[in-house]
Amino acid sequence: MAERKRRLVRDELTEAAVKLLATQGFDETTVEQIAASVGMSRRTFSRYFDSKEDVIVHMLAGAGTQLCAALRARPVDESPAVALRHAVSVFTALMTGNPVKTQHVTGLMLGTPALLARFLERQSHWQDEMTTILAERSDLDPQADLRPRLASGVALTAFNVALRRWVDLGGTADMSALVDEAFAAVTPTLDLAAGAS
Repeated sequence: MAERKRRLVRDELTEAAVKLLATQGFDETTVEQIAASVGMSRRTFSRYFDSKEDVIVHMLAGAGTQLCAALRARPVDESPAVALRHAVSVFTALMTGNPVKTQHVTGLMLGTPALLARFLERQSHWQDEMTTILAERSDLDPQADLRPRLASGVALTAFNVALRRWVDLGGTADMSALVDEAFAAVTPTLDLAAGAS
């Protein structure tokens, strides 16, 4: 019950932060303002998040877990490129669920160095797990063979390129089509890099 309450409060703080950050900008928004918007003190805010950057990163944490679970669940005989593309669908599904909010948050994240650094740091953790999964699927040793890590890095880069294009187009383009386009360009590399025969 306590964990459920904690999750609800974190979600409420995240929603409040997104609204403030989208209207005021990252540098202009303070932790105090985020906390006050939901009727709490900065001290109480600190029980849930260390900083305003962490509020945005919180939104990404679950998505990365879902991405890796989706990759692990793909059929073993599926090509690495297809498996990775299906796994990345986790992100596109989240984005199409609330495109206006996602566009605000993503634009803010890509345009704010502190947030971009946290986003890339988070992706580095996802890449570690993706590398392990791809190595298991191809029966490779990820410590001795560079290909699984290369494939996971290429897949995340393809997604990032599509994401930036989507933000540059004001969130009006079909994100899934952009990701398809990016993956089509790198499919041979993904399959080779992941060790597909």
